[in-house]
Amino acid sequence: MRNGSIPGARGRVRPLTLLGDPLLHTPCAQVTDFGPELARLVEDLFATMYAAQGVGLAANQIGVPLRVFVYDCPDDEEVRHLGHVVNPTLVEADGVVLRGPEGCLSLPGLEAGTERHDHAVIEGFTMTGEPVTVHGTGFFARCLQHEHDHVEGRVYADHLKGRRHRRLMRQVARASWRR
Repeated sequence: MRNGSIPGARGRVRPLTLLGDPLLHTPCAQVTDFGPELARLVEDLFATMYAAQGVGLAANQIGVPLRVFVYDCPDDEEVRHLGHVVNPTLVEADGVVLRGPEGCLSLPGLEAGTERHDHAVIEGFTMTGEPVTVHGTGFFARCLQHEHDHVEGRVYADHLKGRRHRRLMRQVARASWRR
């Protein structure tokens, strides 16, 4: 971020897009303008993620259908990973597949055991257009795959099958934010 400032300090908290909004199931558009509006969007994403106490947030989760996400997420060794990716591509998702609890700011208060690879690599760009490669293991790999899903128009519930999916959808139907 600019001059070593705290990410999101200059951003504004925006309303979250919740499950049921078609934007969450629509693939996002590539970013073509790496100017001040993109920098503002990244700041707003950080501000909103921190206000909602999340570890990652994609632009479509605040109503902007662009391929951008931010993260401030630990890995399994409690190493903090902080950054953003513009026009992300998931280039590797491998290693052991683990089922772990997964939640989402677009499904507030809910979580379900979701299978993810324990290693992931994302390639993309910074908000200034510099190439970036992000490697993640453990919980951070889960975060990277989760946020990449968002820009592709998917949510973690789309990975669930059978009983797990039905149970989560019953919880969604009863959730206070659905009213």
